Amino acid sequence: MKAFINTIKNIAKIEDLRQRILYTLGILLIYRLGSYVVLPGIDPSQLAGLKAQTSEGIMGLLDMFSGGAFQNASIFALGIMPYISASIVVQLLGIAIPYFQRLQKEGESGRRKMNQITRYLTVIILALQAPAYLTNLHYQLPESAFALSGAFFTISSTIILIAGTMFVMWLGEKITDKGIGNGISMIIMIGIIARLPHALVAEFASRIEEVAGGGLVMFLFEMILLFAIFMFSILLIQGTRKIPVQYAKRIVGNKQYGGVRQYIPLKVNAAGVMPIIFAQALMFVPMMLTKFDSEATNGIAAAFSNMYGFWYNFTYALLIIAFTYFYTAITINPNQMAEDMKKNGGFIPGVKPGKKTVEYLDTIMSRITLPGSIFLAIVAILPAFAGMLGVNNQFAQFFGGTSLLILVGVVLDTLQQIESHLLMRHYDGLMKSGRIKGRTGN
Repeated sequence: MKAFINTIKNIAKIEDLRQRILYTLGILLIYRLGSYVVLPGIDPSQLAGLKAQTSEGIMGLLDMFSGGAFQNASIFALGIMPYISASIVVQLLGIAIPYFQRLQKEGESGRRKMNQITRYLTVIILALQAPAYLTNLHYQLPESAFALSGAFFTISSTIILIAGTMFVMWLGEKITDKGIGNGISMIIMIGIIARLPHALVAEFASRIEEVAGGGLVMFLFEMILLFAIFMFSILLIQGTRKIPVQYAKRIVGNKQYGGVRQYIPLKVNAAGVMPIIFAQALMFVPMMLTKFDSEATNGIAAAFSNMYGFWYNFTYALLIIAFTYFYTAITINPNQMAEDMKKNGGFIPGVKPGKKTVEYLDTIMSRITLPGSIFLAIVAILPAFAGMLGVNNQFAQFFGGTSLLILVGVVLDTLQQIESHLLMRHYDGLMKSGRIKGRTGN
């Protein structure tokens, strides 16, 4: 406790870090307040039907990603997922289309152009999703809930929903630039955290009401199991494979460099939680194409509306594995690593410098990424198994799955940035046993 208090004091002493944390909290507060601002022309007292629709299943997961704004018919109802969907498309285009490949190689200017294209594509996606969301409102709410109707309501609300998501995207960018942590991930995380207390209370109440007894014992067992999954998720995100690198002895002037063996830490899950976020964004597509109709009873929409069904989880797991390889490929560059080692007089013992080193690093990354991606997929589909075992649907979403992995990944990244600020100014880190390793490593 004393160490924790000292850490808080150290954070307060660093003006830049203190301002960044306060700025981030302020932006997140604006986002949470905005999630309760109902679309003009809708009576907020008659949203019971919409809240019932998002109480469980994939609609509940979609509402979680929007921080509860979906069920509140808020100006932020569509959340940040359209932007993530646009990012997926643009990054995939970077593999197939030469124009986007050139932009990726142009450095900062290319990145700005790709960000601009992503924003335009986000607006296009929103222009398709907003009318679908408004159609769903007409299905779920009574006519008396609408003070406005007709084309004026549809057009004005569509513009507001588009502006709301773009504003949320801007808030995320501001957190990344002037706050602490990754802004988009922080916005998703705060929406998940907002749903956790309600889910926990609902699970506790359902166990208390069990007629056969033993409900409290089962609730305690669930808490222990949840903690175990939480710790496993941390190990999954932080796990590394160390590659030994021998540096040759060099003498420059009167100083000696090299002559020692160091290690390159290659992460088992170099992609972090981005595969989870992107895969989940794609899993929402069938629901959005059917105008958020959670009662679909046939075809592909029905199969992917049931987040506890086989085809939903099978496809979800495959997408996570594929995106893990994709993000590892764009995050880890074996050619650059081999070139850096060669420039600094380093080599991997038993491996020739140059092409052989690139092939060796690529092989190692492929081998360690496979189990990492499979374990990530298993943790992601755990809520389906929790639901089968009788866990409340709302709480089952935190039993592994997207929610838990995003929480773990974002918290570790944020703590790592805070620790970096502390160590840079010669203060103790957050943990005395070692450095915190986020999704991006140390």
